[in-house]
Amino acid sequence: MAAMNKGLLLVLSAPSGCGKTTIVNRVMNSLPGLVFSISHTTRQPRLGEIDGKDYHFVDKDTFSQIRDRQPSGFLEWANVHGNMYGTSVEEVDRHQQAGYDVILDIDVQGAEQVRSQANPVTIFIAPPSRHELERRLRGRGTENEDTLLMRLDNARKELECATAYDFLIINDRLDEAVESLRSIIIAERSRQRRTPAGQSMQWGF
Repeated sequence: MAAMNKGLLLVLSAPSGCGKTTIVNRVMNSLPGLVFSISHTTRQPRLGEIDGKDYHFVDKDTFSQIRDRQPSGFLEWANVHGNMYGTSVEEVDRHQQAGYDVILDIDVQGAEQVRSQANPVTIFIAPPSRHELERRLRGRGTENEDTLLMRLDNARKELECATAYDFLIINDRLDEAVESLRSIIIAERSRQRRTPAGQSMQWGF
């Protein structure tokens, strides 16, 4: 019997409004063997958020202790508006050792940190154009003009980093973008001699 292969580490980045969450959710619902990494954060839970499901909610001292733990602290971490967010090495490794492929939803700075510590498959999801991204952001109805312009400027800066990623998906048509991500994961599983569903290949010869 073939030994279980260690799961993939998949890093996905995209500017706000590119539909990344929708794409990831559809792929996770159609491909077995995928898990979404749950980040640690020092911010307070929002209404309806559940510890261990949405985030691991910890205090600042606990976060600092994990961050400073070597070599098994955080794959990446950041201070966002005074709150700390991080991806636990221990949690990611536990899923990978169990044969699951782990998806990290992180920004370009976080992706660079992960590259320095691991060998992830990196995927950048981009809008078809600035005009279309602006249309989508305005359509959400959640952005004031200043915030919208800030998001568009951030998107421009993030798109300049897209060439550092292994794969680029243009989310022009949602179904095609979903199929592109599925195809990337299946191809990377095949590279590991695993089936499209993620199991180690076995031969009965």
